[in-house]
Amino acid sequence: MSKTRSLVVIGMPGSNLDQGSDAGRWEKWRPTVDLCRHEHLVIDRFELLHQPQHARLTERIAEDIASVSPETTVQAHVIDIADMWDFEQVYGALHDFATGYPFAPEQEDYLVHVTTGTHVVQICLFLLAESRHIPARLIQASPPPQRRPGELRRPGAPGRFAIIDLDLSKYDRLASRFMREQREGLSFLKSGIDTRSLKFNRLIERIEQVALASRAPLLLMGPTGAGKSRLARRIFELKKARRQVSGDFVELNCATLRGDAAMSALFGHRKGAFTGAVQDRPGLLRAADRGVLFLDEIGELGADEQAMLLRALEHKTFLPLGADREVRSEFQLIAGTNRDLPAATRQGRFREDLLARINLWTFDLPGLADRPEDIAPNLDYELAEYARTEGSHVTFNREARERFVDFAVSAGARWTGNFRDFNAAIVRMGTLARGGRITLDIVEEEIARLHRAWSGGGEGVESLVARLLGPERAAELDRFDRVQLEDVLRVCSACQTLSEAGRLLFSVSRAAKRTSNDADRLRKYLARFGLEWQPVRAMLARDF
Repeated sequence: MSKTRSLVVIGMPGSNLDQGSDAGRWEKWRPTVDLCRHEHLVIDRFELLHQPQHARLTERIAEDIASVSPETTVQAHVIDIADMWDFEQVYGALHDFATGYPFAPEQEDYLVHVTTGTHVVQICLFLLAESRHIPARLIQASPPPQRRPGELRRPGAPGRFAIIDLDLSKYDRLASRFMREQREGLSFLKSGIDTRSLKFNRLIERIEQVALASRAPLLLMGPTGAGKSRLARRIFELKKARRQVSGDFVELNCATLRGDAAMSALFGHRKGAFTGAVQDRPGLLRAADRGVLFLDEIGELGADEQAMLLRALEHKTFLPLGADREVRSEFQLIAGTNRDLPAATRQGRFREDLLARINLWTFDLPGLADRPEDIAPNLDYELAEYARTEGSHVTFNREARERFVDFAVSAGARWTGNFRDFNAAIVRMGTLARGGRITLDIVEEEIARLHRAWSGGGEGVESLVARLLGPERAAELDRFDRVQLEDVLRVCSACQTLSEAGRLLFSVSRAAKRTSNDADRLRKYLARFGLEWQPVRAMLARDF
């Protein structure tokens, strides 16, 4: 400890341990006095906080400190606490001292002595040091050790002390443990998937931080199939593992409920509350007591359910249908939605006060198409899940895997159902894989199936364009271009010549021109998409 800076100790006298009025007191271990007897701990100033009735004890301690450590100045401070075991009183008095004390951490080092005083005093001093209201480390004193088993300690021998720094970053092993626990928590929320998207990883890191630090509602936004339900369950399991919740995980898709069924499912009912209510029902809010309630598609809740949910969130109480007494439930809400809730509030379809209550922590989960770098690790995860659920190990051959990954990250892969589409694709390919090997033919068949599904199937607008351009090139077009090209192709299918098709397509604009070359205009339009009249006409002639 550098002596270019003064060392200041803050503590309270021990009403029992520090007592002693005769010469024999020097053979007794008195922690406050003993702390000033160490050659390697030179204390410049001792701030002694004491109750009014301990003024004489404090004076005697100051006199004894002066005799063993003349360089130590003792400053006494009266702390008027009626009950040293009353947490509110003790913390309030010590907090007042801390906020009024002229700390000078640039010139002085501070230690808080936590050996003496009631346990409440010690806890309050610890909290004030941890919060940096007192910019200090802790010091704990202990009696001198016995020389041999059964032998009393040497009379007058100084005790021992230990200094504890509450800055955890200075403890390498602790820091590494917390880092490891955080990494494990993040991996757990990601189901062990080694995701590579920096934006997604930052999002999960923040979710982990908030989930473990708060019981406030969480709002998970994102498209259908983005993984809201799975993430909500993983959040619950993480909190359960850290003993932050003791109840169950209760999940409900609000889009499946209407009318009395919605009120009853959420809040429960009493027997006879409505037709068909033949027995009491506790409801899902009650079932989630001390646990987590996940309400997916919360934007689908009716106005009455929204009002009751708001009260349950704010007061932890609600009234079941047909009941005359409220019940209580301490649950944490995780809400999920793929709707624009602020827009719904403006339209009067969602309560503004409920949105304000659940919008404290909002996380927007990206769709699969927005995380192309995570396709490969998610592919490995889905293969492992297939093996776990089906009991059959399945792999791709090299060419098939490269083809599927290239397709999956391309602009042509729309993944409208996100991970639901992705999971279904793996399950289908795994089912068709004879001998547990997914081949290129199976991949090509699945790609064609996905394109048909995303285009609506059958002979729709996109399916005709896809037939001429190929599914992947067609999927790369803007919807505007696809619709326009579809209409052009249908006109072409009804005409025998390029000129005839041009006249039909440009009949309005050609009337305003003195000269026109409709065939050339159509030829150039088709060329924009790499199409030529003759091959197009030949293919369309087979289809129509």
